[in-house]
Amino acid sequence: MIRSQVLICGGTGCTSSGSMAIQTEFEKALEKYDLSEEIKLVRTGCFGLCALGPVVIIYPDGTFYSRVSPDDVDEIVSEHLLKGRRVERLVYDDHGAVKPDDIGNIALSDTAFYKTQERVVLRNCGVIDPENIDEYIAMDGYAALGKVLTEMTPEQVIEEVSKSGLRGRGGGGFPTGRKWSLCAPNKAPQKYVVCNADEGDPGAFMDRSVLEGDPHAIIEAMAICGYAVGATKGYVYVRAEYPIAVKRLTIAIAQAREYGLLGENIFGSGFDFDLTIRLGAGAFVCGEETALMTSIEGNRGEPRPRPPFPAVKGLYASPTVENNVETFANIPQIILRGADWFASMGTERSKGTKVFALGGKINHTGLVEIPMGTKLEHIIYDIGGGIPNGKKFKAVQTGGPSGGCIPASLIDTEVDYDNLTAIGCMMGSGGMIVMDEDNCMVDMARFFLDFTVDESCGKCTPCRVGTKRMLEILDKIIAGKGTLEDIDRLEELAQYIKTNSLCGLGQTAPNPVLATLRFFRDEYISHVVDKKCPAGVCKDLLTFTIDQDKCIGCGMCARNCPVNTIVKTDYVAPGHKLPSYKINADKCIKCGACMANCKFKAISKK
Repeated sequence: MIRSQVLICGGTGCTSSGSMAIQTEFEKALEKYDLSEEIKLVRTGCFGLCALGPVVIIYPDGTFYSRVSPDDVDEIVSEHLLKGRRVERLVYDDHGAVKPDDIGNIALSDTAFYKTQERVVLRNCGVIDPENIDEYIAMDGYAALGKVLTEMTPEQVIEEVSKSGLRGRGGGGFPTGRKWSLCAPNKAPQKYVVCNADEGDPGAFMDRSVLEGDPHAIIEAMAICGYAVGATKGYVYVRAEYPIAVKRLTIAIAQAREYGLLGENIFGSGFDFDLTIRLGAGAFVCGEETALMTSIEGNRGEPRPRPPFPAVKGLYASPTVENNVETFANIPQIILRGADWFASMGTERSKGTKVFALGGKINHTGLVEIPMGTKLEHIIYDIGGGIPNGKKFKAVQTGGPSGGCIPASLIDTEVDYDNLTAIGCMMGSGGMIVMDEDNCMVDMARFFLDFTVDESCGKCTPCRVGTKRMLEILDKIIAGKGTLEDIDRLEELAQYIKTNSLCGLGQTAPNPVLATLRFFRDEYISHVVDKKCPAGVCKDLLTFTIDQDKCIGCGMCARNCPVNTIVKTDYVAPGHKLPSYKINADKCIKCGACMANCKFKAISKK
């Protein structure tokens, strides 16, 4: 008889930090203490708190162990599972500090990280075994599909999705019900449903985590969509760089077929629907829906002119509905719990919840799912735990290479589609990169633009050539060779590229530059006029100096300088016994090794 379950995070983050080895050690320890028949091991998807991985949760008491190593497992089994005594040093609390005796009695849902989240998309992630269809069914899995096939007409399904106010979570925010309604009336002999799992934004891992932790939710939703619009075939286009997601999705599709939930005559309704996985080769542009469809067809992933839109002429020139992973993950719950329930969350024009991958300069890196309209300040400080090392919050980049930055002055912004658009940013797929006072905003704009230049498919001239010219200007500014005219030229180019590019990649590529120019123009001017980088990031504008009155003459800086540019002087500071050192600025490569090795803080950069 099973008396306890040990849930081990099997998401990519925890797997990369050793959770598979932890599972192996649990198996050995349970056998050692003769507990294999009493304790069940479950390898789940991501719990969300990636910063504290590897993560292990023990039920029924709900003890949350963080930063577990294989060496900790024997102690957890012998003390907690055998004797009923928690291993206090590993128990998570809100602050990551020493755990008080009663912290293990606090429900995980009551901790600061989780208590204001509303887990709809992530409801099963970290809860079930994603490779076991029975566990998904036990959580009302496939009940929504059964409901639509036995109780609802296709028109009623579309009406329910439209009434919910669900908007596409892939970045554009197009109303999902409207997209389905555009495809449904077409009388083509073949229609398709496509799931866009080609998550390419730097720092984004929302869709990956859903596929790893709850793959059946996507299968069920795509079948519901197929029924609603009259499609019998579906494709999941997923990045080949997501091996765990691909493996679990493959297993889930096979299980669904075995249970008669994919294939012919599902639920005896006469409805046929099946799925195929297509692997992407890592091209960012294939996140654009028409480029994605071109890639599925076996061609180079390049966007197509629109119109015609995919709902009229999409995959294989047939009517096609394409939504991303997070959009589909909402569908079963909307069907089961009703459009009014979903619409009760969020704001007037942005209903429901949004999943964000919170990363960068933040204490609690991980996945968060919050109602639309939640204030940015709450996300950063209450859920995310604030900025490490007492640094000041400077900005947050949303939407990745297609988005913009929100400065500290707008930290009270309520995060939804319209509010972000109003300040020159965008929701994007859900990446949220936090920056502190040590980040240079010109350098950040350059980072994202460099990514876009590399990922442009090259089909249209504004994107292929225009973004390259913008990058060259940014390189010139960062090198201290820019002019005020270059800033004007940047803005002119940006507007031209936004207006004339063929697809969303080019149309949004200038956003990081435009947003930083809008909110941090003083940093651009400082780079151009003063030839200084206020954040001390851009190497060509840095100068390392030694305060000779603080230097005790230990020589650590000189011994660690890779180019031997630090030399001893004749000056001995008052109170010191040895001559101080100085840096030959002409030979300095500005690597920072001297500053990193000075224990007396005698070296500074300006």
